[in-house]
Amino acid sequence: MRLILLGPPGAGKGTQAQRIVEKYGIPQLSTGDMLRAAVQAGTEVGKRADALMKAGKLVPDEVVNAIISERLDQPDCAKGFILDGFPRTLVQADATEAMLKDKGLELSSVIQIVVDDGILAHRVSGRYTCANCGAGYHDTDNKPSVEGVCDRCGSTHFKRRPDDNAETVVTRLQAYYKETSPLIGYYYAKGKLKSVDGMADIDHVTGEIEAILSKL
Repeated sequence: MRLILLGPPGAGKGTQAQRIVEKYGIPQLSTGDMLRAAVQAGTEVGKRADALMKAGKLVPDEVVNAIISERLDQPDCAKGFILDGFPRTLVQADATEAMLKDKGLELSSVIQIVVDDGILAHRVSGRYTCANCGAGYHDTDNKPSVEGVCDRCGSTHFKRRPDDNAETVVTRLQAYYKETSPLIGYYYAKGKLKSVDGMADIDHVTGEIEAILSKL
């Protein structure tokens, strides 16, 4: 099961990805996490990325592609994976298709979480994560069962992204619609795109996604 979740910031991709990970035992692959792991491991491509980042430069697509390719070869990806934060552009989508083809693989599905832009500021400004295990929560929409205690690992330490505020939502939405939303048509044309109603409550969205995954 090889998946991509699409949707603007605050659509609920992270929450739903966590639930897929827990049920199916496949890893959620974040480009940021993969970059840091490659640097820490000291792989050749990790050394290239480290040098670029230390010089204050953006890591080019070819280096990110190489890091993702290395990660997909690891044993825990044998049953599948969820790509998180990649691809973001049509160029990256083409590169991902070529990379998977070289490995004799293809995407199982691309799931678009459709939401109303008007609620995104509320969602984004209220979200936070467990500092220990990364479980996601929200001030009003998805609180821990016990106030101040992570449901998953029991930690009492939480964190918020510094850019998770109403002021930055517009900027991030503009970037999403300019760079990433073209992927909706790209994957629709390939017959891979499925859409779910991200305006529904979290469990309902999970149910819609489960219905899609059950047919793969």
